[in-house]
Amino acid sequence: MDGMEKRAPTGVEVADWVRNRIRNGRFSPGQRLVEVDIIRQTGASRSKVREALQRLEGEGLVQIEEFRGASVKSTGLEEVAQIYRARIALEGICAADFARNASDEDKRQLCAVQDQLDQCVIDRAPDRFGRLNLEWHRIIVQGSGNSVIAELLKRLNVPIHRLLFESFYDESRLRTANADHKKMVALLLAGDAEGAEAAMRGHIADGFDTLSKIESEFYG
Repeated sequence: MDGMEKRAPTGVEVADWVRNRIRNGRFSPGQRLVEVDIIRQTGASRSKVREALQRLEGEGLVQIEEFRGASVKSTGLEEVAQIYRARIALEGICAADFARNASDEDKRQLCAVQDQLDQCVIDRAPDRFGRLNLEWHRIIVQGSGNSVIAELLKRLNVPIHRLLFESFYDESRLRTANADHKKMVALLLAGDAEGAEAAMRGHIADGFDTLSKIESEFYG
């Protein structure tokens, strides 16, 4: 692996390496992930490669089957739609409860991430925006105090691969998504539980509409 010639990579680093190749299309949906090939390309031990694949299975990016090994998970739009419907309900509840229950530290963290998202729009940095977007949602869930919902949402990680990244956040979508974020932050800080829940539901629904359009662009 680049920059890792002097030591064997960790399981987290191998997972990052595989994940990046899934995101940029070098590993395509349904493709087998052969342990020997990953070991040869990364210099990792077999145990670290298996750790990485198990980590990615937990994220919903990889499927591991007995006797067949690991492969990049394929997910149809219908399954993604079901996941988004669940997210709309669960994250809507979390937004309302964040508005009611969040600590000053939760609010500070949210504002700090929002500042970074604003900069991503200026810099036209979709990859960084995508990573920070996950953190932005995580802070709201954490600040809501809903530990049960937090665990449920971990299982709803959408394995849509490349669609979450550059193709999802083009310049126009970047501005639109961030405008939604800024509106929600204002509602959350104002303690407007009802408004925050409605805004979060609409934001996630719009995200699915965007994914549907991108799916049509790729396969239509």
